[in-house]
Amino acid sequence: MIKYTLTAMMLILAATSWWAWQQYQLAMTQPVVKDNVVILEIVKGESFNQISKKMRQQLAFQPLWFKVIAYQKKQINQLKAGEYRLLPGMTLPDILDIFVAGKSLQYSITFPEGWTFKQIRQRIDNNTRLRHTLKDIDESAILQKLGSRYTHAEGMFLPETYFFEKNSSDLELLKRAYDRMQQVLKQEWQNKQAGLPLKTPYEALILASIVEKETAVPSERAIIAGVFIRRLQKDMLLQTDPTVIYGMGEHYKGNIRRKDLKTPTAYNTYVIKGLPPTPIAMPGRDAIHAVLHPATGKSLYFVAKGDGTHYFSETLRQHVNAVNKYQKKQR
Repeated sequence: MIKYTLTAMMLILAATSWWAWQQYQLAMTQPVVKDNVVILEIVKGESFNQISKKMRQQLAFQPLWFKVIAYQKKQINQLKAGEYRLLPGMTLPDILDIFVAGKSLQYSITFPEGWTFKQIRQRIDNNTRLRHTLKDIDESAILQKLGSRYTHAEGMFLPETYFFEKNSSDLELLKRAYDRMQQVLKQEWQNKQAGLPLKTPYEALILASIVEKETAVPSERAIIAGVFIRRLQKDMLLQTDPTVIYGMGEHYKGNIRRKDLKTPTAYNTYVIKGLPPTPIAMPGRDAIHAVLHPATGKSLYFVAKGDGTHYFSETLRQHVNAVNKYQKKQR
């Protein structure tokens, strides 16, 4: 009787072991993500069991085997917080690998060239995937948090597309854009053309922001930079409309009137000599490069032709004629 009982137990144990082995093999090889992409977020501090329970809400699998596989792969305590895209065909080992590698979903945010810091903040504040920590902090305090010695944030962030993970902070994002601008400005300044009337990298940043606002045509950047460089060298007023507009702030309603050109502000380059006190927008690397490598020539004036490009003149008389032609439509 005992012999039969032992035999039966051994058979049951063998059958159970075979079944468990088969289930383990299925868990290792069977896709658990079927037809649709699944987005799953692991929150910092969640336990393995909590993560497994969250997965069960969207995927069909046995949590026991998920934990067994994690132990077997020595990954039970290595899952990283983040938002993950689980693709059709993925198995439990595949999912564990991306959780451990931290290959979380990346989002992007773009700061276009020529934007102001106000526009940047608005885009950041409207992004629901960022963690917001700066909404009630003024720009001087933000710069202090970034380790900057400046108090005016305009122009201090490089316009680019930045990628980030969900719940990254707005400060982390601005820090990257700030550091990139400092890096680019330093590199461009070190390779600048000799003899420029620019004393510091910050002055180059100011002039680059003006060039950025004056033209969207890449081939014109160095030419317009050359006009402004020659004006500075000759101690002439820069007389550039974008600085007037910036100085007007909320009072600008789409048109610059004659009295606006005569109204003194710190940014009205029809009144003040030299550069305004700060940048007026975010210049891209090309604009920075242009002011540090301006095109040679004799032109001191330019006027918009109405097609996005400009007409350049060497003398005031030529410039007046060009204004009459292109802006007053007189021939």
